[in-house]
Amino acid sequence: MNNKALFIAGFAVFSAFIIACGGGTTESTETTGGSEKTAGTTQDPSSYDPKRGEGKFDETNVQIGPVDAAMATKGEAIAGTKCLSCHKLTEERLVGPGWKGVTTRRTPHWIMNFITNPDPMIDKDPEVQAQLELCLVRMPNQNLADDDARNILEFMRKNDNAN
Repeated sequence: MNNKALFIAGFAVFSAFIIACGGGTTESTETTGGSEKTAGTTQDPSSYDPKRGEGKFDETNVQIGPVDAAMATKGEAIAGTKCLSCHKLTEERLVGPGWKGVTTRRTPHWIMNFITNPDPMIDKDPEVQAQLELCLVRMPNQNLADDDARNILEFMRKNDNAN
């Protein structure tokens, strides 16, 4: 009798666990501003703009001119803390790719979108995904303030001898 009671209790606990976990894969949806978004999925990668990236920056809110030495100095200090343990200032890869030439290959707003919002860009950008296959480590989100990201961009431009 004891074994039978234990079996029934165990079966009940197992059944409750399966029911609580859903037993299948259902996705929840939320509606925001008239558009429906599915939780746990990313937007369609075919709508991704590889020149702009994914984020709030574009050519209207990232204006560049000649390299600003003061911003580049601040950017160098921030990069020394947040970036240069994984990136070199040359073309050589460390953990992540080297920075030399990045400002000639990428637009300023793409760079700012990537360093402030790396996860969705890693998920969508084919070139970033190819880099991930080489480096094998996802770039972590450093939670940079917009000004910090702009200063790092200016440091990258100085590193590339931008005018």
